[in-house]
Amino acid sequence: MRIARVAGIAMGMASLAGMLVACGGLGGGGEEKKASAPKVDQAFMAEQQAWRNQRLEDLLRPDGWTSLVGLHWLELKAHYVGSGARIGNGVRFAFGPEKMGMVSRDGAGGWSFTPESGVALTLNGEPLKGRVALHSDQDPEPAVIGFDEGKGQVTLLRRGDRDALRVKYADAPTRLQFAGLKYWAPDPSWRIEGRFIPHPPGKTLPIGDIVGTQSDSPNPGLVEFERDGVTYRLEALGEAGRELFFVLADRTSGHGSYPAGRFLEAAWPGEDGKVVLDFNRAYNPPCAFTLFATCPLPPPENRLDVAIDAGEKTYVSPVH
Repeated sequence: MRIARVAGIAMGMASLAGMLVACGGLGGGGEEKKASAPKVDQAFMAEQQAWRNQRLEDLLRPDGWTSLVGLHWLELKAHYVGSGARIGNGVRFAFGPEKMGMVSRDGAGGWSFTPESGVALTLNGEPLKGRVALHSDQDPEPAVIGFDEGKGQVTLLRRGDRDALRVKYADAPTRLQFAGLKYWAPDPSWRIEGRFIPHPPGKTLPIGDIVGTQSDSPNPGLVEFERDGVTYRLEALGEAGRELFFVLADRTSGHGSYPAGRFLEAAWPGEDGKVVLDFNRAYNPPCAFTLFATCPLPPPENRLDVAIDAGEKTYVSPVH
C-alpha cells in the first residue's frame, strides 16, 4: 500500500511552480509585492514531492497496480488457462502462452496448478517443473506463477468464499499509456495532528469491497481530529503497533476525488497518543487505475461530512 519517474518529477515541478505563482514568487509587481508574499515551506514542499515521486514509482513498477490485466473467478473444479481463444481454455488471459496449464481444486479445498508441457514458467522466481500447490494471497507465502520471461504474473486471490486468478503484465496498456497523477496543491493546513483512541484488543470492523464480499478487518482504534472547529473521527485498520490504514470518503468523493473513496496511512501513535494525518497524501485505490482490482470501500464511520480538497484527484485513463 505503497507507488515514468521523469513524469513524476515534471508533474511535481509544475505543481511547485503553480504554488510559487499563487504565492507571488514568480509574479511581477516589484519588491514590495514580493516582500509581502507568504513564504513557502520548502521542507514541507520537498517532503510532499518526494512522497509523490515514490507513489508514482510504485504504481508504475512492472508488477504495480497499473499492470493488472485480469481477474478470473474460478467456478469449476478444473480450468485450463492461457491466452488461446480456440484451444479449450476455460479461463482466457489477455497475455501469455496460448496454453499455460491447468488449475484444479485439490481434496483439501485448495487449488493446484499443473503447467503445460514445454511452456517456460516460474514459481516464486524458480523454474516450474510440475504440479504445485497454488497458495492464495491469504496464505503466509502466496504462489506467484511467472510467464513470458517475467513480464507476466498469475496469483490466486481469496475473497470470502470465492477464489480468482489475478493476472499482471508489464506491457499492459494501462501501464504503458499511464496519463499521470493529479493533486490538489500541497497545503500544510491539511497536515493535522489527531488523537488516537484505542479499541479493546481483538476488535474488528466489517469492510465491504467492490466485488460484493465483506470481511472483518482488525480495527485497533480510531483517530479523532479537528478541522475548522469541527471534530471528526476516522476508524483505523491494521494490526496493533503497525502503520494505521484508513479507507475514507468525503465531500470531494465524485467531485474531484475518486468516487469510491481514497486511502490514507499514518504512523502508529507514540506514548502520547498523537497521530499526524497528512491528507495531502490521501491517494486513490487501485480500482482508480484498473477494472480488475478488488478494492475495499469506506465503512459508514469513515464517510466524512467535509470536503478534503487535498491529496490525489480522480484519475482519467486514456485506456478503456
